[in-house]
Amino acid sequence: MPNIKSQKKRVLITKEEYLRNKSIRSEVKNAVKKYNAAIAAGDVQQAEALLPVTVSVINKAKSDGVYHINTASRKIASLYKSLNSVKA
Repeated sequence: MPNIKSQKKRVLITKEEYLRNKSIRSEVKNAVKKYNAAIAAGDVQQAEALLPVTVSVINKAKSDGVYHINTASRKIASLYKSLNSVKA
């Protein structure tokens, strides 16, 4: 534990930010798992319904600073690519 008052505060703030980011990353992972389960089942209608929800969750995580812009774009592109492969 640090001795300097400002560093003690930074430790506490960092812990809060870590927990917040962890919950957001978990939310993204759960949304992607649901989407991938629909893709694996071959249910195109459900996958198309889940796609905007999943993209929205990823974009929210990007705007909150949890994911880098390129990481979010890569995840979204992967979702669209998997849907297009099932459609074809």
